[in-house]
This record gives sequence, structure tokens and C-alpha cells, in this order.
Amino acid sequence: MDEERKVYTLPEVSKHNNSKDCWLIIDGKVYNVTKFLDDHPGGDDVLLSSTGKDATDDFEDVGHSKAARAMLDELYVGDIDSTTISSRLKSTPPKQTQCNQDKTPAGFVKMLQFLVPLIILGLAVGFHFYTKST
Repeated sequence: MDEERKVYTLPEVSKHNNSKDCWLIIDGKVYNVTKFLDDHPGGDDVLLSSTGKDATDDFEDVGHSKAARAMLDELYVGDIDSTTISSRLKSTPPKQTQCNQDKTPAGFVKMLQFLVPLIILGLAVGFHFYTKST
């Protein structure tokens, strides 16, 4: 006899967002990962930061092993009502910003990266021919 699957809403799942009670939404399914927090290789902060939203992208971006995916079956508690997840709550990776702390124009830095090795090469060739002729 198959048990009827429990369907949770996002507000219901979002209540489970701490180290004593942690649920995640991955691929439309709800998982209680509380007992796995201490054993997670990335640390519990990684899991806790993915609560209250669709964590599918977070999970997929890491490239979990088959064993990790199989482990999800043991943690499954139900399905998510997809109508309660708005597109703005779905996981989006943070945008990386250019780190240019000294405020040097990026074009100048790229030009230096190209010119400095050429100048060194030119000096080496010049030195070689100068020392060869004397």
C-alpha cells in the first residue's frame, strides 16, 4: 500500500530553518537534512543558507556524487507545492564583481600585463647581442 505523499507549501518549509530543524527543497521535493548537518562535508552553514528557497541550483552547482544523491532518499519528507515558490525566491548564484581595490583602470592593467613581458624580452635580447659583440 503506497503512502500518500505529503505536499508542503514554501511558508511551511521555511519554518524549518535552523540547526535543530533544517529542511531543504531540491527538485520539487522536501528533505529534512537536520541529522546530516554535522556530517555535511561543506559544513552546516552551506545547508542552513539554502533554507527557505528552492535549493536545487545550489545542490546541482556543487556536483554531488551518486552516493550523496542516494542519501536524499533517506531524508525525503514530501513534495513542495510549486505554486508557492515565486521565481524571485528560487536560488540564484551571486554575481561576481571585479575586484580592483587600487582603482586602477582595468585597461591599463591589461596593457601592462602585455607590455612588461615584452620589455623584459627585448632587454634580454638586447643584452645578449651586446655581450656577444664585446
